[in-house]
This record gives sequence, C-alpha cells and structure tokens, in this order.
Amino acid sequence: MTAGRRRPTPAPPAEPDLRVEDADEYVDDELGGPDDESRATRRAAREADRADRKRRRRRNFAALGIVSVVVIPFFVVGGWFVYQLNPPGGPGKTVQIQIKKGWGVSEIGDVLERKGVVGSSLAFQLYAKVRGAGPFQPGPYQLRKNLGVRDAVSRLEVGPQQGNIDIELTLPPGLTLQQIAQKVEEQLPDRTAAKFLEAANSGVVRSRYQPAEVTSLEGLLFPATYPVAKAEDEEAILRKLVDTFDQKADAAGIAAGAAAIGRTPYEAIVIGSLIEREAGVEEDRPLISAVVFNRLRDGMPLQIDATLCFIKGGCTEPLSNADKELDSPYNTYKVAALPPGPISSVGEASLRAAVAPAAVPFKFYVLSDASGAHAFAETVEEHDANVQAAREKGLL
Repeated sequence: MTAGRRRPTPAPPAEPDLRVEDADEYVDDELGGPDDESRATRRAAREADRADRKRRRRRNFAALGIVSVVVIPFFVVGGWFVYQLNPPGGPGKTVQIQIKKGWGVSEIGDVLERKGVVGSSLAFQLYAKVRGAGPFQPGPYQLRKNLGVRDAVSRLEVGPQQGNIDIELTLPPGLTLQQIAQKVEEQLPDRTAAKFLEAANSGVVRSRYQPAEVTSLEGLLFPATYPVAKAEDEEAILRKLVDTFDQKADAAGIAAGAAAIGRTPYEAIVIGSLIEREAGVEEDRPLISAVVFNRLRDGMPLQIDATLCFIKGGCTEPLSNADKELDSPYNTYKVAALPPGPISSVGEASLRAAVAPAAVPFKFYVLSDASGAHAFAETVEEHDANVQAAREKGLL
C-alpha cells in the first residue's frame, strides 16, 4: 500500500504592514473606532503632518546646499594654501635665485615659482603680506626646489649670501650676441652688456670654428644654463660660452658632417642658426635643413624671414615688401646664397640637423598650426595651397 499524503497546514494570515502614520487609520477602518467625521479629521491632520515633514526636509537640504557652497570652497582654498606653505616630499636640489634691486614680492614670487622653489607665486605673495615680510634685499640666494612658501620667506629674510658663490646665467637658443650680452647684464650682478660686447669684439676669445677672417662671435656662444662664480668677469663668462659651443659642435660632428654635405663647418653653423630661428617643433628641423640644402643646390634664394629680422635688429611688426629690398648680404630674398655668418646662437639639435638634412625634395615651407609646425611642399602650386590654408587659419 502507498502511504497517503498529509494535507499542508495553511499559513497564518499575514499581519498588516503598517507604518506608524497609518496605524490609527487601520484601527479606525478595520477594527472599529470613531465615526466618519472623526476619521476624516484625523486623516487630514496626518496628511498635514506629512506635508510639514516634507517641507522641513526640503528646507534642511536647501540649507545644507547653501552651507556647502560657502564652506567647501573655503576648505579647498585653505587646503591649497596649507599645501603651498609646506609641500610634501621635502626640499629638492639646490637652485640659485638672483633678486634684482627694486623687486617686490610679485617679481620675487614669479621667479621662485619659475625655479620650482614654490608652487605658486600667488601663495608666496599672500603669505609674505600676511606675515609682513619684505622688502627682501637684492642679491644672490641659494635655495632648494620644492622648499615651500613658509621656508622660502624665512630664507629670504636672512638676506643674500656672501662670498664666491655660483649664480645661474640662463641663455635660451636663438639669441643674438647683443641679446646674450643683455641677458648677462640682467641676470648677473655687477656685469654689463657693454663690457661683455667689448670682450666679444676684442678678438681675445675665439672659437675653433671661427674662420681666420671672421671677427664676430655671433652664433658661436652655446645656449645653456651656466653657473657663474662671483669672481668671473665678462671675459671669463664669454670664454665659458665659447668653449662650451666648441665642445657641443664637436659632439654634433660638425666637421665631418659639413664635409659630407659639401660645406665648411662654419657654413654648417650658419645653416644651424637659420634652422634655430625658423623651427617651431623638433621634427621640423631636418626638414627645414633639407629646404635650405635643396634651394642652395638649385641656386634659389633662401627667402628666410629671420634673416631680415637680423638685419633690422629684431622684428616687432610684420615684415613688409620694403624689408625684402634691404641692401645687406644677410638679405636672403635678394642674395641667392647663405648669409655671411650665423644670425643667432644655435642649440645642439639644430647643429645636428644642419649636417643631416632629411632626404626629401621640399623647397618651401609655411606655418601650418599654432604650435609652430610647418607644412612643406616641393612645388610652387603646393606651397600656394599651404599658404592659403595658413591664411584661413589666421596664421599669416
């Protein structure tokens, strides 16, 4: 026989799921209670209470939002300022700062930020004002990168260092001899542009790459950042710049590279100076070198605007057609040859590009975007299209 199945026991009825505010209504409606009018009155009171709670919650959220708008930026700014006072990680390598006579906290703060001593010139200025620090004495200071605003102010209050300390002279590529002399006067105390140029024109200091008939050191001073001892005068500084150029030119293989392209080392340096003044991005350097090489090979004038600016002593306005008629051996619109000398200082990348032109047939180039990159062309028609595109972009 097969055992019979038991009938399942029915589940007890579920208890009503009541919220507190619904309990009274349930008692009235299900279990009996006051009459309809009383129930309606109590229901209306409960609805009013619910609406009041919702209004209070909305007011609380609105108040919280207002407080957040006011308080959060305060904490963010405060945290940023505390970070600037004493940044994490500790001080880095030593840097030299030269404070000029008449500088206020804004000029000093800008230099400290640029050198990496503080993270923000604004924070430095604010802290100096709150603390009542300054004015700071002019002169050389030895500081540390990532020093922070608090320690930077404390160090500056001590005053400049004394003795035979090193000071930095920073020379970017593409400067003329006159501009380098001005940088010497601006960045180094007790040195003048006039004495530097006097030393440069005296013939006492010469480059190994300077032909016997050339008296100018234009283009033969290497752009870099140099430590300069307090005892070094203008002639000693000049010699350091020329010696460094000779070393860098040796490393770039100027002598052998120039012979390979059928040019003298000095001519290669001249080409390097043209590249330095024209190139806006690294990848354009060997391409501009190729354009110079191809035009010289075909007897075409180089038509390089930077040579006209060199003649004029700088360009503060766009070049005109009259500028292209200037009577000078540096005018590459009129003379189908290299200029007789460099037109600026030359960095190592441009020196290398001068003796290693790209293997391309290009003879023209024009700006193609705001980064300084160029569009290159082999024919006049291609170049005209590139020029039109540059004009449409507002680059010309």
